[in-house]
Amino acid sequence: MSLYSSENESQLEFERLEQTLPDPLRRSASSLLDKLYSNLSQQVDSPLSRARLNQEALNTLAGGILKDQHNRLLLKLSRSEHGREGSPIPVPRPEFNSEIHKPAMNTKQLTGFEGNGDKDWANLGQGAPEHGDTVPGSFKRPTLIPVTDVSKEYAPTAGIKELREAVAHYYNETYRQNLPSKYSYKNVCIVPGGRAGLIRIASIISDCYLSFFLPDYTAYAEMLSLFKNFSPIPVPLDEADNYEVHLATIALELQRGVSAFLTSNPRNPTGKCMTRDQLRRLHDMCRKKCLLIMDEFYSHYYYDEGCNGDSISSSLYVQDVNKDPVLILNGLTKAFRLPGWRICWIVGPEEYVNALSSAGSFLDGGSNAPFQYAAVDFLHPLNVRREMKALQMHFKTKRDYVIGRLSNMGFHFHREKYPEFDILPLA
Repeated sequence: MSLYSSENESQLEFERLEQTLPDPLRRSASSLLDKLYSNLSQQVDSPLSRARLNQEALNTLAGGILKDQHNRLLLKLSRSEHGREGSPIPVPRPEFNSEIHKPAMNTKQLTGFEGNGDKDWANLGQGAPEHGDTVPGSFKRPTLIPVTDVSKEYAPTAGIKELREAVAHYYNETYRQNLPSKYSYKNVCIVPGGRAGLIRIASIISDCYLSFFLPDYTAYAEMLSLFKNFSPIPVPLDEADNYEVHLATIALELQRGVSAFLTSNPRNPTGKCMTRDQLRRLHDMCRKKCLLIMDEFYSHYYYDEGCNGDSISSSLYVQDVNKDPVLILNGLTKAFRLPGWRICWIVGPEEYVNALSSAGSFLDGGSNAPFQYAAVDFLHPLNVRREMKALQMHFKTKRDYVIGRLSNMGFHFHREKYPEFDILPLA
């Protein structure tokens, strides 16, 4: 029997199993085993060469040593009942800087904050909307939700069909009545929150340069840094220019080889919003050469057309729902002021939705089933319009009041370019 026959069998078995792993794990597993076997071989060669044994004795001795050390190595790698003592692999440590990445709510609880019912505190974190039955004219928020037998099961990672159909119907009725290409439930993926949706998108994008603006939603930069299948390129906006996004800037990025754009509209945190004409021209520029990822969570905080419930969306300018490379994120979080429900969606071509559904199976497992069933009736187009009219009147009044008070204190704002929802001294 050959010296390394048993080890070769183990190596072949390892290689067979290794082929079932994703590429990054496959590379790390191979390098680990190669390193371990290399170390063992070095340990065997040195004493044996000095002994100058004949080939038969060398084979017998080396085979015994390798087999013994191989078994001990497997024992070390598989041992778990007493921790990782003796393992050749270091324990991974968290990479986050604890001085920077501190969950706001956890920190405040340590200093006396007892939750959103605590009237001595105001929660300005995470863009938390005013929730509850506090907006005149809005529908009463549910206090009880039916939990049927079917809702006790795992929901599909793309969401329940009823809610996906409701989202598609809402977009078709609100933005696409005069367009031949319509969304179906196959164009909708339900996700457990906007950040979860962005992470799913980031996980399926192929190699590319992806641009995003600064300032924009702060989670973009941190989320994009997690994935190596694309190169994020921040594009700074100018405070002196009122943080305007100019289409000429986007055209220049496209010329440089950028093939994906991520932005919010209206934008967080500046509250600036692209006009309908700008949005149309943006789609015309990108239709055949660039993936547009449009974060539209604040699209109903839109006061330019008289607080009549109208909103602005990229879906107005999608020509073919399955060919135009446009992904739109929105949900119940901001517009319906239900951030705790974690029910959001991505609308886009079927090809992308299929991949997003697959990504959900290993990233987040999908959205809460009972809340999905409860949300279906919210999305009837007439219900949405009434709700958004109430929301716009309420929040525009609050915005105008704050701008007036700040102006009296010496802050300056462009009167013709007031932000849609955030209040920043944009001089």
